Amino acid sequence: MAILTFNTKVHFGEGNRSYLPAELEVLSITRPLFVTDKGVVNAGVFAMATDAIAPKMLSAVFDATPANPTEDAVEAGLAFYVEHGCDGIIGIGGGASLDLAKAIAVVVGEPAPLWDYCNRNPKPRPIKHTPPLVLMPTTSGTGSEVGRSAVIIFRNGIKAGVGCPTVVSVAICDPELTYSLPPYMTAATGMDALTHCVETFCSPAFNPPADAIAIDGLKRIYDHIDSAVERGTTDKQARQQLMMGALEGALCFQKGLGAVHSLSHALGAQGHHHGTLNAIFLPHVLAVNADAIFDKMTIMATAMHLPADANLTLTFARLTSRIGIPTGLRALGVKSTEFDAIASAALADNAHKTNPKVLSHADYLQILSAAY
Repeated sequence: MAILTFNTKVHFGEGNRSYLPAELEVLSITRPLFVTDKGVVNAGVFAMATDAIAPKMLSAVFDATPANPTEDAVEAGLAFYVEHGCDGIIGIGGGASLDLAKAIAVVVGEPAPLWDYCNRNPKPRPIKHTPPLVLMPTTSGTGSEVGRSAVIIFRNGIKAGVGCPTVVSVAICDPELTYSLPPYMTAATGMDALTHCVETFCSPAFNPPADAIAIDGLKRIYDHIDSAVERGTTDKQARQQLMMGALEGALCFQKGLGAVHSLSHALGAQGHHHGTLNAIFLPHVLAVNADAIFDKMTIMATAMHLPADANLTLTFARLTSRIGIPTGLRALGVKSTEFDAIASAALADNAHKTNPKVLSHADYLQILSAAY
């Protein structure tokens, strides 16, 4: 059985950002590096997240997080940390900012090329001496605040994880920080979280407690994503349920993911939004995996209040369209001439290893063509 551990202390609930000062005191953080992005700052969400702490603590704000965190951004964040004499890190934002904050913490501990720590490295360097790290998500998508890795685009063109399951000291999940998230980002990040629940549940790794968590997360997200997209500023219940579903999906990462993520990582290295890619690929990967996960499809359908024999491939495709996400790669500007390289990269991705069905290069080409 896989090792089942929940490493991260989590404050969850509306207004829980008020716990930030107390946690900083416990962690002895007096000069934090804040890792965020300009969108979060300009929307006023950063100010909302930090409204309980003294203004003098806001002297080191690194807001240059790219849409997909990169190795260059990690090194820039490290330099900023050193320049300002910081003694801890606070990540505030979506998955990109949280993953970037985690990766910065890794290299602060023992500075080295980030690739030395990557999961794809044959002998990844052990992570040591990391500074205290607090994460505050402002989207309900990646679940990075409790996830076991930081996903980074490396200079060699590979998008992959840096395994750091114990680097986060505490997560503060306050649904109020997601109220102003625009409809499209609510939809795309929500489908990211939903895909995490589906793929971890369908992974062949044996871990019944994680399966139960994944199913609970799937139910919460499926039941509330439409309302969160349509009435995100007023439906507080939907926002809360999405944030919990996203957290639950990430708690199950230890089971591994599948072909949706191996393809999304391969194509995401080109800069496409991860949640959008997951939403596009999910129905087509389920169709290819269907004969290997027949019993699990029934369980998922029942949890979603659908007939046991419901066509989940069609259900998820309709959901993607209904909440305003493109249903094909063509709409993203992807060229069919890229398929061969994408399929090869997907085969090399770690998520490929825990797909419920062993897929070949030809299988990936089939999925890409269907998703085009």
